[in-house]
Parts: sequence; C-alpha cells; structure tokens
Amino acid sequence: MKISELLKTKEVTISCELFPPKKGSELPKAHEIVKEMAELRPAFMSVTYGASGGISEHTVDLANEVQNVNGVPVLAHLTCASSGRDKIQEVLRELREHEIENILALRGDIPEDLEFPLPNQYHHASELIEEIKLFGDFCIGGACYPEGHPEAESIESDIDNLKRKVEAGCEFLTTQMFFDNNILYNFLYRTLKKGIEVPVIAGIMPVTNANQIKRITSLSGTVLPQRFRAVVERFADSPAALKQAGIAYATDQIIDLIANGINNVHIYTMNKPDVAGAILKNLSEIYKPRV
Repeated sequence: MKISELLKTKEVTISCELFPPKKGSELPKAHEIVKEMAELRPAFMSVTYGASGGISEHTVDLANEVQNVNGVPVLAHLTCASSGRDKIQEVLRELREHEIENILALRGDIPEDLEFPLPNQYHHASELIEEIKLFGDFCIGGACYPEGHPEAESIESDIDNLKRKVEAGCEFLTTQMFFDNNILYNFLYRTLKKGIEVPVIAGIMPVTNANQIKRITSLSGTVLPQRFRAVVERFADSPAALKQAGIAYATDQIIDLIANGINNVHIYTMNKPDVAGAILKNLSEIYKPRV
C-alpha cells in the first residue's frame, strides 16, 4: 500500500522506524525485532539506510522482511550522500523486484572521509526525488526539520528548500524529532504560508536512557525544553524510572498532537519493540490499528 493513500484518510496512524544491522550475522536478530514490532500493528514501518553517512547493505532485506514476510507496509530510506548514481539505481531495482513502493528520499549525512559531492552523486534530496520519479511508480517521502536543518542559513531558507522537494515530487514529509509541540505547530504554519500542503508526519523520539540525551544534544541541535530537562534531571540516576518517564513524555506529546489535529505520528523506536509497545498500550483507545 502506498503511504500517500494511507495518509489521505482521517484515521490516526502511528508508524515505527527501524535500523538494519551493520553485519549480516546480525540479521536473524533484526528479523526477530521486525516480527515483534509488526505484532504491534503499526500503520507502516520504515527502515533506515545507514547512519552518519554510511551505507546499509541490509535495508532492502529488512524492508522485505517487514512487508513481504510480516505483512506491514514498509517505507525504505534511500540516501544519496554516500552513494553514487549507479548504487542508487541498483537499490531502486532491488526495491522494485521486492514490490516495495514507498521510499523516503534523503541527502543523508555527508561522510567525514569522503569528498562531497562527487561528479557521480546527487547533490540534494530534491535531485534524488526527481531521479526516483523518473525511475518508476514509487511513492516518495522526504524529511523536514521543524527547528531548521543544521546546515540551513535560516528556517525560511530551509522551508524554501523543502518546497523544492515537494515540487520535485515528494508526496509527504516526516519531521526530525522534537520535544516541544509548539515548535511543530509554528513550523506547520510557516510551511502552509509557503504553499506546502502535503501531509506531515510528526516524528517522536521516546528518550529512555542518558546516552540518547547526550547524542541528541551533541548532534542534532534539537531544543530540549525545560519541562523535558526537569524530567531528565529528576530521574537521571534511575535507568528504569527514566525509561518510564521517557515513555510517558512521548505518550503525552502524541496525545497533544492528535488532540490538535496532527493525525500521523512516527515513532523513532531505536529498535526497541518494548518501548513502542508501551506507548501504543498507553494509546489503546486513541490509536485503533487496521485489522
């Protein structure tokens, strides 16, 4: 099922993100995680392509496991910062062979040890989107940044770039994590003023351990509101309490989003079915999965 069709309904959708293993020997464990996550019945599951500018050789495998083994619609990530045009074409052929029709098209992190862009690479996500459109009948999503992309000159210039993605063929957007819903509401107002009207899926990261917090603050530049900081400071010395509080905070964010008309939410699960399951249990009367 194409995600663009799913998002046209008025139903609440909650989806989950997974990342593939770095080693082939870890695939059986990854398949088990897919199975556990699929049993939660998310609207769809996304599979990342590689962190910090890397390339995953197992994205298509895991995407196939999600959709064709476990019966959940899948969104396969595809980034161009670390892949030449030939590699992109190869992955697109593999996705088509597995009848995977949803792609999240990203520039991705620029590898530290590589010159970018090389002559055989796409410079921007908008160029990758145009190429995917030419290749075949894929449903294409893109990323957006409610607080502005770290490399953008301003939020306004970032939204201008976002509009280029939509004009290139992007059919829906998924946000980077945020911890203050007002930031998203302000961002959506700005995008509408620019004429960006495709569906926006809100990306929520349940922070359940101190290492996540350190990584968020060091890499993403995401604003941590005082309410969130208070939670972290109060429960920092108790991993179990911090995990419970992080699940509760994410649940509260999602309830507020849905109450304010944001019906589509994507959970960055960090491959933790128990965390995703706890959130969905909290939302059992709010999110009703399709049979």
